[in-house]
Amino acid sequence: MIELPVVERKPEWLRVKLPVGQTYRSVRQIVDQYRLHTICESGNCPNMGECWGAGTATFMILGNVCTRSCSFCAVATGRPTELDHEEPQRVAEAVRLMGVKHCVITSVNRDELKDGGAEIWAATIREVRHASPSTTLETLIPDFKARWENLYTVLTERPEVVSHNMETVQRLYRLVRPQAKYSRSLEQIQRTRAEGLRTKSGIMLGLGETTNEVYQAMDDLLEHGCEILTLGQYLRPTKNHLALAEYIHPDVFAHYKEVALEKGFLYCESGPLVRSSYHAEKHLI
Repeated sequence: MIELPVVERKPEWLRVKLPVGQTYRSVRQIVDQYRLHTICESGNCPNMGECWGAGTATFMILGNVCTRSCSFCAVATGRPTELDHEEPQRVAEAVRLMGVKHCVITSVNRDELKDGGAEIWAATIREVRHASPSTTLETLIPDFKARWENLYTVLTERPEVVSHNMETVQRLYRLVRPQAKYSRSLEQIQRTRAEGLRTKSGIMLGLGETTNEVYQAMDDLLEHGCEILTLGQYLRPTKNHLALAEYIHPDVFAHYKEVALEKGFLYCESGPLVRSSYHAEKHLI
């Protein structure tokens, strides 16, 4: 097993503002009123104050208990107890009330379901489009364990951007994502691009990857049709999660962005606080 050193003290560039303001409070109220989950909260996102303060949030569907136990993720793991068929309508109403122009939706993994939650995914996209026709959509979807018919159930709804995160480089995959496969995620991106949809993926840095491994991951993504890349700093949610190897300096992130664009990505969001949905509206291109 790969052993990583423990790094605790956060550098200055990782400090974020506390969430304040009327818009933030309005988003908070809507999320609570409609009994919704957001990855902003469940994933301990450092940008929650900024995004909610701007009137947007990343909705997380299919509950807030994930059937996988990725070693980096703050979302609760276990066996989900229910499937909420009214959730798509509630998400759509929240999007309408918030006046969201570009909506980002993600989900937990529901590997215990035959369709992996694909029907709820499709219903959510349809309901959002019905309630708010001018809203564009980005869907950050799971790998559906390579049951590709479930992937196509989502792709048939034609969201404007389809994202699936690699999360890390190939060498660290078993450590970081023990129930996922590097090749499977790449194939999912390739299948999505073959359907003519805009493709996006993200990688966390600071887990012990080398520069050359990051470059190789970029090349692999491009080879499989990925168009948009996000690079951000891994932040350890608790001491029970995967240890942090290092904090990556903002200058290194800036360099990776230059390299990504030179290699051929249409867009690259790269910085310590970047997350998959951060500034997602820019990725429509």
